Amino acid sequence: MSEPKALTPTPAGDTYKGWLFKWTNYIKGYQRRWFVLSNGLLSYYRTQAEMGHTCRGTINLATANIAVEDSCNFVISNGGAQTYHLKASSEVERQRWITALELAKAKAVRNQAESDDSGDECPTSPPTSGQGGGARNSNSEVQSTLRTLGSKVEDLSTCNDLIAKHGSALQRSLSELEGVRLGGDTDGKIRQVTERATLFRITSNAMINACRDFLSLAQAHSKRWQKALHSERDQRIRLEETLEQLAKQHNHLERAFRGATVLPLSQSNPALDSKSSGSAKGDASDEDDENEFFDAMEDPAGFITVPADPKYHRRSGSNVSGLSTETGIDDQSLCDEQSLGSNPESPQSLEVEPVRKRRTKIPDKPNYSLNLWSIMKNCIGKELSKIPMPVNFNEPISMLQRLSEDLEYYELLDKAAKCQSSLEQLCYVAAFTVSSYSTTVHRTGKPFNPLLGETYELDRLRESGYRSLCEQVSHHPPAAAHHAISERGWTLRQEISLASKFRGKYLSIMPLGSIQCMFEKSNNHYSWKKVTTTVHNIIVGKLWIDQSGEIDVVNHRTGDRCHLKFAPYSYFSRDVARKVTGVVTDKEGKAHYVLSGTWDEKMEFSRVMQSNKGENGTEGKQKTVYQTLKAKELWKKNPLPEGAETMYYFSSLALTLNEPEEGVAPTDSRRRPDQQLMEAGRWDEANAEKQRLEEKQRSVRREREREAQRAANLPEEAVIEDSFITDSPLKSVHQDNYESMWFERAEDAVTGESMHVYKGGYWEAKDHGSWDMCPDIY
Repeated sequence: MSEPKALTPTPAGDTYKGWLFKWTNYIKGYQRRWFVLSNGLLSYYRTQAEMGHTCRGTINLATANIAVEDSCNFVISNGGAQTYHLKASSEVERQRWITALELAKAKAVRNQAESDDSGDECPTSPPTSGQGGGARNSNSEVQSTLRTLGSKVEDLSTCNDLIAKHGSALQRSLSELEGVRLGGDTDGKIRQVTERATLFRITSNAMINACRDFLSLAQAHSKRWQKALHSERDQRIRLEETLEQLAKQHNHLERAFRGATVLPLSQSNPALDSKSSGSAKGDASDEDDENEFFDAMEDPAGFITVPADPKYHRRSGSNVSGLSTETGIDDQSLCDEQSLGSNPESPQSLEVEPVRKRRTKIPDKPNYSLNLWSIMKNCIGKELSKIPMPVNFNEPISMLQRLSEDLEYYELLDKAAKCQSSLEQLCYVAAFTVSSYSTTVHRTGKPFNPLLGETYELDRLRESGYRSLCEQVSHHPPAAAHHAISERGWTLRQEISLASKFRGKYLSIMPLGSIQCMFEKSNNHYSWKKVTTTVHNIIVGKLWIDQSGEIDVVNHRTGDRCHLKFAPYSYFSRDVARKVTGVVTDKEGKAHYVLSGTWDEKMEFSRVMQSNKGENGTEGKQKTVYQTLKAKELWKKNPLPEGAETMYYFSSLALTLNEPEEGVAPTDSRRRPDQQLMEAGRWDEANAEKQRLEEKQRSVRREREREAQRAANLPEEAVIEDSFITDSPLKSVHQDNYESMWFERAEDAVTGESMHVYKGGYWEAKDHGSWDMCPDIY
């Protein structure tokens, strides 16, 4: 009997069906079976009728091998017990099956990988009811569509590989045909070329069909995506409008509640009895529309303010005298309140043309990806200064330049220098301490660690009346000294050493050392310290920065003090984010000014007319009620330049810090090659240069310590690492074997602190261009 003719397999969607001959055993040989290819599985049946109830065998193509034996035979095996030896009726039919099987295998492998990834990342959770469930279903539908489109693209890729394969075979056959002489084998060669051309045409048709499917899918879903996009946009607008209405209602209710529980200063009797004013409660009808209230516990940085009588300073002399005796404020101080917010002699009112046009743009930050966890996982608990970090985490300025950025709002010190009252002056100095944090709100990049002996000058003498100098005076621990002097009567100096710890989820940076500001006219000497900076979401999520802690700005000449409190961010707090509050008191502890605002936007101040102890709060502590005049703006942040989000969120001053300038010292941060390469966007070269500079610094340090070791007659077996041990003989040698170029350690006569102070000579050396004594650090 002749073999029954095998039907041509037919595709039905993603399913492929047809007759093939399957090897059974040596007795029966090849037997005709019905094969069905669907969802990455190849199943076979004795007849088509068996498809509804009996499957004779199934093999998963995701783990299968497909091999061609000859013109009609091919083998499918999963490497185990399942191996199918199959035969098609012709080479063309065999190639159709091979193409379909290879496409199905590629899709099955891809689907299995996606399933594994989704299972590792997040478990599937049942959709919730309502709007959230609808959004989840819509998202699921979009993801499913994207997967389908991706699958079609993979089909196109597979078909492309097959076309390339068969095209090469066809080309070889044609080349062989050209070299064949007319003879007996001519007919065979021509037949072979014809078959290969047929295979190439079949595969090309398959690719064309895949392209057609992809195009039809894209067209079918395009309108649905447009409609879904418009719907999501409309829903977002409605939510924003609803949120705005809720915020207004919340603010109105909060003001009404606070107005109903705090008694304003009585207009008929300004000198209230402290006991009655502390316990009495007013009506909502007594609330003034311009009142602002701040709730807190009894704390120098937390308080309640209520408005004093706005006509207070225009009363008769007898009334003023009566309250002045109560509060200790004279007429001259009240008049100063009028001019404190806006000083007509302030440098801001004078238009000064800059001597040179500074740059307003730097190259955009490249979008380089980096696996943060691979670097940080071994750094938990270590100091940041001891972690070798690539420039991918940096911003193209050094820590010395970041210190110079504290002078962004130097106008506050200019105004403070003109104040007649030391308490008013303290308000401006406190605002200056807060303003130095405003440039950090979006600055998640790490500044370059300065090399030992590195300097940075900021000469704005002709434009703004000041100039400053920074120098890295210690490497372990890293410490920088800063000195700034202004022609308008103030001097600022600081020595900052950073201690940092990586805690996995966040990074804490604790500045050590103090900042001092001296005013020439009043001879007032102020000092304060910086708060802790915390960088959140180090591993997962978007990086964000918070400042938290307390600062005491002390006037050592008069004993005046301003206690500032930087409130840490709390998801459950009703207060505004990044809130800062403060109270200015004299040496007796009497409050004179109240400060409030945020460290990233602005600060306001109000004169305190009277303070009273209120009733106990929720924690058993007494609240203080400050009766104040209307608040006035003390400081406001300058807007960021256009395109700051692509320029590391630099301020206008920060954009100019790395600008090349003639005449600076060879050790200036502007000349640092890795920093310049990073700013230019050449990060790979910057990383290599950074490693070179760090290794050069290590070798110079080892040589310096060997010289110090020989000078101290210490044994040769002493190692450098011992210099950090408390009782090591190298400890004093390590600390004393480097001498700063422009700073020297001295004890401050006013505060008693020991710190590096400017010893002079830098600006004279710049004028003469004599930098022979500067070390070669680059």
